Amino acid sequence: MSEDSIAQMWRMLLSERSLIDCDGVRRAAGARGARRRRHRAANMDSAAGKLDLNGLEAVAINNGKSVYNVNNNNSEEHLTGETSSTHEEIKLSVWSELLLSFSMKTNILQIFDQSVGSDTVPVVHGLRSLSMVWVIFGHTCIVAFKYADNTALRAMLEKSFLFQLVISAVYSVDTFFCLGGMLVSFLYFRTNAKGRLDVLTKGHRKITSGFLQFLGLMAYRFARLTAPYLFMLGVVEVTMKWFAHNAVFEPPANDHETCPKYWWRNVLYINTLFPVEQMCMLWSWYLSDDTQFYAVSAILLILATSHFKTAASLTGLFFVSSLATTGYVSWSNDHVPNSEDPFTQFDKIYDKPWTRLGPYLVGMVTGWILFKTNLKIRMKRVWAWVGWCACAGTLLFLIFGLYRTQLGAISAAFYSAFSHSLWAACIGWIIVACSTGHGGWLRHMLASPLLYPFSRVTYCAYLVHPMVLRYVAMHLTHPIHLGELLVFVLFVGLTVISYALAFLISIAFEAPIVTMLKILSPQRKPHRV
Repeated sequence: MSEDSIAQMWRMLLSERSLIDCDGVRRAAGARGARRRRHRAANMDSAAGKLDLNGLEAVAINNGKSVYNVNNNNSEEHLTGETSSTHEEIKLSVWSELLLSFSMKTNILQIFDQSVGSDTVPVVHGLRSLSMVWVIFGHTCIVAFKYADNTALRAMLEKSFLFQLVISAVYSVDTFFCLGGMLVSFLYFRTNAKGRLDVLTKGHRKITSGFLQFLGLMAYRFARLTAPYLFMLGVVEVTMKWFAHNAVFEPPANDHETCPKYWWRNVLYINTLFPVEQMCMLWSWYLSDDTQFYAVSAILLILATSHFKTAASLTGLFFVSSLATTGYVSWSNDHVPNSEDPFTQFDKIYDKPWTRLGPYLVGMVTGWILFKTNLKIRMKRVWAWVGWCACAGTLLFLIFGLYRTQLGAISAAFYSAFSHSLWAACIGWIIVACSTGHGGWLRHMLASPLLYPFSRVTYCAYLVHPMVLRYVAMHLTHPIHLGELLVFVLFVGLTVISYALAFLISIAFEAPIVTMLKILSPQRKPHRV
């Protein structure tokens, strides 16, 4: 052989050896990679207490549980057959879950989630959102009229037919009362039917278990509402003190004086039991009444689990007593509902719990009906049409029925006693009909997922929108020259600003508390990562 042939043969042998070595190296590397991936998958379940929060990239809310997707930022490889998905589930510790409750990303996604749980009534979201807009509209008109210079136009507008929509905005509060009673009743009965309440009361006697349930319900209520409420109390006290010394106009209320003295009444939700002149944050009367109604409903519902007839009899007795008390107070104070002053006798009729209990009890009955029927009622179309016609006729009568009408003392007392409960009864029909397949297009509108985010921040919108109105009014340097277009523009602008602030307050104060309450619940399911 020539030297060239020998050299060429050695080069071929070395090339084949190198290919064999490279292939072995690749196989060895692949084996090591597979072992690492198997080791990583095996250790995933024990990583709850060692989870690096910087590795959490995607967060989603699914059926009331926060689901966090882990993304390994150091590698883009896809897992092979050893693991079925790149998104592994890890059980977090309670402390990790509580810490993640303050995640802005988690809270934003929770508010904007387009799904609802099986234990909810979707049409509630639409009713709640529309009622809140109606409240803002009514308050906007009140503020605009208070600081307007053309009082003649105001008097003319108050006599117009469409102005009844402004006056009747007081019924929106009855919608909230009805919704509150319905949700409390429906969720309590359904939760009790599933045996979930036994976790708190197992092993105790009936009286003790009922007492523990009551304490648990009230503690949940207090924790659920108080954080954003305290924040707004502080904002009201500070800003109103500044307005009292720097604004051109007189403040609409003396919160700069009453809040430092009587804020504790708000925190205990008893401020409506005292004179209105001493009330801090006037619009908080609704929260006080609603919380007191919640306490009454908790007692009735706990009693209903073992003595249903007794609880039903007490509910009827409370309802009749509320109607009779409202009628008597109206008659004894010569209160005549009319189109000039919808807030007449505010301190005697409008904000007192014994005159506003009726709509809440109507809501409780509605929730019980939904539970007993399991959201399924068979009804002929003709009876559904009769129900809708009666509902629409009653609502229109309550909104426009007082137009150019002067009631006598007795008729005014009957109107004051029954009007708010009749409104709640109509809302109850809407909820039942829409939830049982007899709502048609209205059901699709009220249950639209587009309204879910606005519904979830309704509480914060209710707290913040009067301060937005006051801020605008207290920064005026001269009276408003009233006009229909100006009022509409104010209403739209104030609604947008109020909801924008409501989203921020909810993300910062309300949503973390809601998430933590779910985590600490006895029947909680662990977060999945």
